[in-house]
Amino acid sequence: MAKIGVQGSTVKQQFQELGVYETMKRLSEIGYKSVEISQVETSPENIAAIKKACEDFGMEVAAMSASLEPQVEGGESLTTHYDKIVADCKAVNADLLRIGMLPISAMASLDLVLEFCEKVNEVTQKLKGDGITLYYHNHHVEFRKYDGKFLLDIIREKAPLLGFELDVHWIQRGGADPLEVIRDYKGKVELIHLKDYRIGELPKEAFDALYKGEVDSFMNSFVNLIEFAELGTGSLPLKEIIEESLSSGVRYLLVEQDDTYGVDPFESLKVSYDHLVELGYTELF
Repeated sequence: MAKIGVQGSTVKQQFQELGVYETMKRLSEIGYKSVEISQVETSPENIAAIKKACEDFGMEVAAMSASLEPQVEGGESLTTHYDKIVADCKAVNADLLRIGMLPISAMASLDLVLEFCEKVNEVTQKLKGDGITLYYHNHHVEFRKYDGKFLLDIIREKAPLLGFELDVHWIQRGGADPLEVIRDYKGKVELIHLKDYRIGELPKEAFDALYKGEVDSFMNSFVNLIEFAELGTGSLPLKEIIEESLSSGVRYLLVEQDDTYGVDPFESLKVSYDHLVELGYTELF
């Protein structure tokens, strides 16, 4: 049965301030029992804390995170720290590993994306031998078209062993239909990111700028109204998305909110949890 959990990046600041154990305890108290570890330092101490929290609170790690190559100097990556990343996955009983985004450098051209696919094919095959499946998480940039094909579809074609972690908010922001994409990627998806898509309010400052004749300033505010939102507070058809995901055979649906706009992230996650309970998904927690 599929499970609903949390994407750890939603509470990345809390992981740093409260520590891994206390943060996972707070998530458990809301009702979440599965966590995708992301933007959390995978030090020996934190790995041990993750294990203990899972044991003490009846939780599990849905997936771990890694990059193909270092994103910062000295950073961990599958290219430079392969054995450690595999060991961390095994330590927390995770057989799913995800790449959070396309490397920044690869966004410059299609040729660089194809180079990324070649490299990721090699590491995906290697991970398969270690009992770990690699997944790729989309944003909106993958819905740019090249010769009539979405970049995401090109990655699927050129990296056939790679699985996909579909983020419904970013699919919508990229101009595609989350339901159609989930349906199209059936059999390639075991992870879904759930977050709603909300159009925010224009701030007073935007109108002040307009009245002053500062049209560019007003337009900048106008085009930046899209917000990440608690489930049920936006416009996405979440019930249909979840049902389509379940039909597609996903293992984990992970609640995520990239920005809570000053609201305590635990409060935001509680709002999303309550909405999912209202939709009838209590048994998936």
